[in-house]
Amino acid sequence: MEKTPPEAAPSRDLLDPTDPASAFDRDPYDGIVATSRAPGSFRYYDIVMAAFVAILLLSNLIGASKPSFITLPNGEAWIFGAGVLFFPISYILGDVLTEVYGYAKARRVIWTGFGALAFMAFMAWVVVALPPAEGWPYQSDYEHVFGNSWRIVLASITAFWVGEFANSFVLAKMKVWTQGRFLWMRTIGSTIVGQGLDSMIFYPLAFWGLAGWPPETLFQVVLSQWFIKTAWEAALTPVTYIVVGRLKAAEGVDLFDMDTDFSPFASTEAKA
Repeated sequence: MEKTPPEAAPSRDLLDPTDPASAFDRDPYDGIVATSRAPGSFRYYDIVMAAFVAILLLSNLIGASKPSFITLPNGEAWIFGAGVLFFPISYILGDVLTEVYGYAKARRVIWTGFGALAFMAFMAWVVVALPPAEGWPYQSDYEHVFGNSWRIVLASITAFWVGEFANSFVLAKMKVWTQGRFLWMRTIGSTIVGQGLDSMIFYPLAFWGLAGWPPETLFQVVLSQWFIKTAWEAALTPVTYIVVGRLKAAEGVDLFDMDTDFSPFASTEAKA
């Protein structure tokens, strides 16, 4: 008996001939339509955005300013920023956002994260500045943990903004260039650019010239951050494939940024 495609899956004949992204739809019966026009709503976009912002805030709040180390086989100590262990997860989610929901939706999430970081910094400043109640002995500890200087805050927000937009831009462009193939190449390539800019901006802006951060330590931390973040992305590539595949199947579309305004300040989206 001849196998027939599922009735719910779109036929290639039903794809919009005016949409250039339809040429990238390699399987017309998988239920996922290649398009450059985002639908009006998505099922899981808000959940992915919330996870991204939560990990972003926690990584910056808990681990960004603490250098740690591991001992290499030759006995030398390799220094790295502690936040690198978890912060790359936000970059992976950023890749998922751009790959599944397109640059315009990712741009909205980046600005949401930017606003959340700014509010976190403002809230920390206000709470630390409030006089402690009489008999509360932890004010100095509180200041030490949450009283980051505005230099660190500015460096963190700037590095995030530049790195995330660069990551999303590179991934979106590479998706069109590769016609939706080689996801691993796009995620790792965009991470090399985005995380490289993030590390090169944050640590020099935040710690250059401060006690405990000699230039050689700063340079080593920047390189280790860049390497570890990229290695994280590569190691978690199978997870990225699974998450991207399931989200595309759930949303029913595969977005290509072919007519997208890539300005970080644009507010329009291509709608279906």
